[in-house]
Amino acid sequence: MCLRLALVLPQEVTDQLLCNMAAQGILNDTTVGIFRNCKELRLRRASIRCCPVSAEAFRLALCPHRLQELDASWVSGGLTGASIVSGLAFNPECRSSLQRLSLNGLHLDWESLGDSGGVRVGFSSLQGLRTLNLAHTDLTDDVLEDICSLPQLESLDISCTAVSNLTALLECKNTLRSLIAHRLRQLDMSAARLLFVLRQLHVLRHLEFSDDHFDADDSDGKDGDETVRQLLEGSPQLLPALVSLDLSGRKRITEASVRSFVEARSGLVFLGLVATGVSNCDVLSSRTNLKVTGDANESQVCEALRRYRERECFLREALVHLYNLTTDIEQPRPDLLTLVLSGMQSHVACLHVQLVATACVFNLSAQGHAEAMPVCLLSSTVTQLLCAMRTFPNHQQVQKNCLLALCSDYILQDVPFDKYLAVTLVINWLSSYDDPTLQRMAVAVISILVAKLSIEETAQLGKDIFIVKQLLGIVQQKAMVGVVDSTLKFALSALWNLTDETPTAARHFIQCQGLELYEEVLESYYTESSIQQKVLGLLNNLAEVEELQENLMEEDLLEHILNLLQDTQVEVEVRYFAGGTLAQLTSRPDAWTLDDELRTTILNQLHASVTSWTQPEREMVSYRSFRPFCPLLQTSQPPGVQLWAVWAIHLLCSQNTAQYSSMLQTEGVIDLLKALTAHPDTHTDVKGRSESVLCLIDQHQSHSGPLDNQPGTRSS
Repeated sequence: MCLRLALVLPQEVTDQLLCNMAAQGILNDTTVGIFRNCKELRLRRASIRCCPVSAEAFRLALCPHRLQELDASWVSGGLTGASIVSGLAFNPECRSSLQRLSLNGLHLDWESLGDSGGVRVGFSSLQGLRTLNLAHTDLTDDVLEDICSLPQLESLDISCTAVSNLTALLECKNTLRSLIAHRLRQLDMSAARLLFVLRQLHVLRHLEFSDDHFDADDSDGKDGDETVRQLLEGSPQLLPALVSLDLSGRKRITEASVRSFVEARSGLVFLGLVATGVSNCDVLSSRTNLKVTGDANESQVCEALRRYRERECFLREALVHLYNLTTDIEQPRPDLLTLVLSGMQSHVACLHVQLVATACVFNLSAQGHAEAMPVCLLSSTVTQLLCAMRTFPNHQQVQKNCLLALCSDYILQDVPFDKYLAVTLVINWLSSYDDPTLQRMAVAVISILVAKLSIEETAQLGKDIFIVKQLLGIVQQKAMVGVVDSTLKFALSALWNLTDETPTAARHFIQCQGLELYEEVLESYYTESSIQQKVLGLLNNLAEVEELQENLMEEDLLEHILNLLQDTQVEVEVRYFAGGTLAQLTSRPDAWTLDDELRTTILNQLHASVTSWTQPEREMVSYRSFRPFCPLLQTSQPPGVQLWAVWAIHLLCSQNTAQYSSMLQTEGVIDLLKALTAHPDTHTDVKGRSESVLCLIDQHQSHSGPLDNQPGTRSS
């Protein structure tokens, strides 16, 4: 790709453009091409971290820039450390300008280069390098020697590499200020030899010599532990400039040696002691200017979460302690949730991190704490929960943790996230586990989220007959034992919303014998108005689909619905949806297959019933659109059908004019209402309600002007 116009962007904007493209996962061999014009788009600080970029694309698009920093860690697409270094070295400006280079997780593959004109290209070609990160690479001793010849090298990360000898560090002893050497499992140096090297690093200010405490093979760490002991107990003349030391994971450290080290170094500002067992040493709490990572208190745990975002082993340890600290947390802590989220984002494929982190998210968002969190933070957190559910679909505890965290009214109702993805993930979970408590929560989440989907998303979801079958199975399971609980109600609501203006889902409902089941539910739960309302709401959806109306043409079913319509003891919500179902079925005389006398009775009773209804104070129902009403508002329709429709529209507009006024206008309903009021044969009851609706809309628009469409959804 390339830019159509040669835009000249400020250099900082170009850096941000590349960084954001990488972060959003849209940087690849094709899109990176826009940076080939290095005159207009000048890069200085480039990040292609975790992006699929090939060596050729890197050479053409990025190497011509006068880069100062480059992060190419964990890049896929065949790009190697050797091809990066050789490409940068080919640009004379980069040889001197590049100061920071991160190649973590890459295969260096120097052999692929061979000799170029008798001269072997290496890191020493980049003479301006000050910071070099090579963690998790195939770094070897001879390459380390080449690196240490760099004249300005100040910071070096060689963690988790195959380096066996650190003697080469003596070459940069006068410049090296930071050395990160985590988990050097092939280090083959005696404690005395290693101390000899360290003793000469006079300007070293930060040293990390940590180890992975989860590693079962601990035999080759003894020399390192002895080195650590002597370092802690030695005089301050050993590494005299040192102000930061990280020894996390070193299990053989003693409190006495830590106390000796801290007391001897007044300038110490950081000490890493995660998984050492000595982070509660009394001397640590007496130094107010000293930051410590460990497990003695919240401060140490938080410091560990901040510092070890890239260290899986220490991050896991810190998250476990944070979980224990937050089990009964009393106040909202967005600061802690931010730290947990950061760790989750850094290790999306690590089961251990995601397992503990999702449990921490539940602790931090439960008990009403979510409402006090920034919405953007919660949105990112939920996105990460969904990522964990998708990454570990068969891990029951991860799925459970995510579901527990998701099951919050505030999160489900007010926090933006991919609700379609969430519904599909929770449905998949529901098919695998049968824990009654979690089943209730899963169905609740599905019910609420389906109501939040767009018509297009609902239609896409409704294409999968599996979803309808799962929810019907729950309804049948509860109905067989006559239970009335929240799980049944949520399952009925989910099916109701799923079939709203979604013919495919409605057809699946019929195919799965849902109609027969719902007829039984109508009869067996006759006194349960909340159940009746949800069942009739779904039947209303079925009746709106012309091709499915014949399935509802059962005399016993319609007489039962008619009885509910006429029963003055039944709540108006139930009578409303009974009326809606009957209005749809009687609105098409050519499709009516039952006795004409029954249709006449229904129409008469429908008109009589609607005129007796009292408008409820609370919001009874909401709609995505008024399209299903349009056929009922035709001037040729019977008065009972028209009256039900205009009563419904009047109810909605009187309770939420702002939401529905624009929908009425854009969907042509206002024109239909005007036609009804103007038609000479329109019944006075219908005409009166229609005029009331038009009056409400006129009053609203005169005060606030036209509004954007704010669609609702069909649910209680």
